[in-house]
Amino acid sequence: MAALVVLFNLKDDASKETYEQWAKTTDVPTASSMASVDSFKVFKLGNIMGTENASPYQYCEILEINDMAKLGEEVESEAMKKVAAEFQSFADNPMFIISDQIA
Repeated sequence: MAALVVLFNLKDDASKETYEQWAKTTDVPTASSMASVDSFKVFKLGNIMGTENASPYQYCEILEINDMAKLGEEVESEAMKKVAAEFQSFADNPMFIISDQIA
């Protein structure tokens, strides 16, 4: 199984409350409806374990992908283009990391 891991911080002018509401009501339902996505979860990151130091990222999205080629096709839909543009209005230089499950 492949996963797409997205690490990001919000832009300085983005509201945490607005982003989190948008993630729950728009981002997750829209992306989860794609046939290539088995699950999609968004995490608000806290401190680094065992320290008082904050994570270098505020949020992490994890999408479990069953077909990367199909995902490439599905993200070209008008609905996903709209969601992607809205995401970019919140996220400051997000990192999209493709990963493969090994265990």
